[in-house]
Amino acid sequence: METNYDLAVIGAGPGGYVAAIRAGQLGMKTAIIEQEALGGVCLNWGCIPSKALLKNAEILSYFHRAEEFGLSFDNFHADYSVAIDRSRKAVERNTRGVAYLLRKNKVDHIQGSGTVRGNGVIEIAPDGRRITASNTIIATGARPRSIPPLPVDGEKVITSRESIVLNELPSSIVIVGGGAIGVEFAYLYNAYGVAVTVVELLPRLVPNEDEEISRVLERSLSRQGIKVMTGASVTGLDAGPEGVAVKVNKDGVEQVVNGQKVLVAVGVQPNSDNLGLENLGIAAPRGYIQINETMSTNVPGVYAIGDVTGKLALAHVASAQGVTAVEHIAGMVTQPLDYVSMPRATYCQPQVASFGLTEAQAREQGHEVKVGKFNVQASGKALAMGETEGLVKLVVDARYGELLGGHLIGPEVTELLGELSMIKMLEGTTLELGWVVHAHPTLSEMLKEAALDAEGRAIHK
Repeated sequence: METNYDLAVIGAGPGGYVAAIRAGQLGMKTAIIEQEALGGVCLNWGCIPSKALLKNAEILSYFHRAEEFGLSFDNFHADYSVAIDRSRKAVERNTRGVAYLLRKNKVDHIQGSGTVRGNGVIEIAPDGRRITASNTIIATGARPRSIPPLPVDGEKVITSRESIVLNELPSSIVIVGGGAIGVEFAYLYNAYGVAVTVVELLPRLVPNEDEEISRVLERSLSRQGIKVMTGASVTGLDAGPEGVAVKVNKDGVEQVVNGQKVLVAVGVQPNSDNLGLENLGIAAPRGYIQINETMSTNVPGVYAIGDVTGKLALAHVASAQGVTAVEHIAGMVTQPLDYVSMPRATYCQPQVASFGLTEAQAREQGHEVKVGKFNVQASGKALAMGETEGLVKLVVDARYGELLGGHLIGPEVTELLGELSMIKMLEGTTLELGWVVHAHPTLSEMLKEAALDAEGRAIHK
């Protein structure tokens, strides 16, 4: 017997479970279908466990600088397996929280994988059960992408999925990909004494960030002992009993980089296969499901959110899309999402945070640009923390003082994005941001000073 729902959500990551909870709040009879653990990649294999591990690495970095703080000790030992255990406990607590919220909002959790069959019918594998739904949201996310020269075997050549639960650290590792995942793992492993080489195809690390931010990060990671190779392509590898020799072409010269393991961090590919999209004729070029501003596909009643859409592979974007889709289904007025202004955060040390246009992008789009900057070295709070690497850079429309973009690198700068996003949403200006009195000493003062600098009025620069 088929069960009828107002909404069925396929996938219980940060897009799917948020959509299901919002639908429950709005009184919809809702089911969420998930073949693995609640919370998806983000909660189980990505955002949450990686941040727990990175916190361990940050604490460990202070032990490496113990003399600076007047600390001394003998027989110090850092047990990485305990860090892994702590990260898994954080995951377990979060998954229990998601399960509770689904129950609280009367959402049916169905274990299995869903395939759309047409006319609102969804078949659940492996038992073949069928449900019907007036509306369906596809929130199946994405998985790590591999490249032909580096076939993933889960042992010597791994992805972030294997890396996040790796109990025993390798003596050396080659990380292919210098984006957010690559530099986060580079910082983590280096803190625990692993010899790390990062190989990035493009000319700089975190290539989607502002060019100045990339330069600061590369200098910082190099000073920490991480070897960085940019503008370098991987052409192949030789695996042996002791590890892997990665063949790298840089400036037309082939080199060999050795490591006990290789971490492939070159992006993701959508989980849109085996969903039955062809049964409904849903448009999905290159596997990414096409959507409009309400997250609707080309088929009425079918929506898609999160990484499977290819819009922006970030957990908070998926969550925002989920709420938009559900509220549209409920007949509510929704605000179109501005993907350019979405906050982006990378949690290596120093942290990288940004939103909006880079300086180069703003100029390419024809904006008359002025820039406000503040060096982290001039922050009293950063100085007291002993974390003085970094920069705050605001890209500003010269005529109106509107924030076009914000680009930060430094201690805890990911926590500063909210203020900049609020200023942008409320159409505030650098002058208004500069007027706001910020508590002293705080890191948030750097935003005020950068805003004032754009107006030629900075005090502490």
